[in-house]
Amino acid sequence: MIKKVLIFLRVKLSGQSIWELVRFQIESFLISLFSYAPTVIGIVLRFFVAKILFLECRGFSWIAERVIVVHTNRIKLGENVGINSNTYINGVGYIDIGDFVLIGNNVTISSGQHPINGRYPEIYKRPSIPKKIIIERDVWIGAGAVIMPGITLGAGSVIGANAVVNRDTRPYTINVGIPAREIGSR
Repeated sequence: MIKKVLIFLRVKLSGQSIWELVRFQIESFLISLFSYAPTVIGIVLRFFVAKILFLECRGFSWIAERVIVVHTNRIKLGENVGINSNTYINGVGYIDIGDFVLIGNNVTISSGQHPINGRYPEIYKRPSIPKKIIIERDVWIGAGAVIMPGITLGAGSVIGANAVVNRDTRPYTINVGIPAREIGSR
């Protein structure tokens, strides 16, 4: 059993430096430690953790309880960003979030994609492909939405609840559905 665990870890961690592994452990610990801190005290603690860990964190960011963020050193947060509870953000391919962005609860934003072509090697042995996500200023992402890797959300876009965004959005448009499609403008 231990041998299988070691083989799995060697495959998943190949190509990462010791510094990256240590940083990832510290990041996970700090995010988890303050994830459940309640009320205003929790918001302030999570803001300071974001200031320390994120690639950039301008202004104040309101991060609610139970937000999970990985690869914070590849994420830029603009001024006055609000992230609601149970949201998952994976910055493996870099994420740039503009000013005055609101992210609803249970949102998934992941900037890495797993290659699926062919049968070999097995999927878990394949490294993810980083694809940058850009969320321009004044964007509102509704509850349960999924933002796929490599997407740009145009300034002022609204993403409806439970939408799956698999292509770029135009500025000041309203986008809903699976896959998300433009239904109007604001």
